[in-house]
Amino acid sequence: MQPTYRPSKVCRARKCGFRARMKTRGGRKVIANRRAQGRKRLAD
Repeated sequence: MQPTYRPSKVCRARKCGFRARMKTRGGRKVIANRRAQGRKRLAD
């Protein structure tokens, strides 16, 4: 059997990165909420 989780930084950045978040309305909402909370890291 192969491992079920094969992490790739590129894949992750494209899906959950800052620019990916800013592309959609919901993603921008996520960033705004995290800013309001005072998060150090807004997106992965």
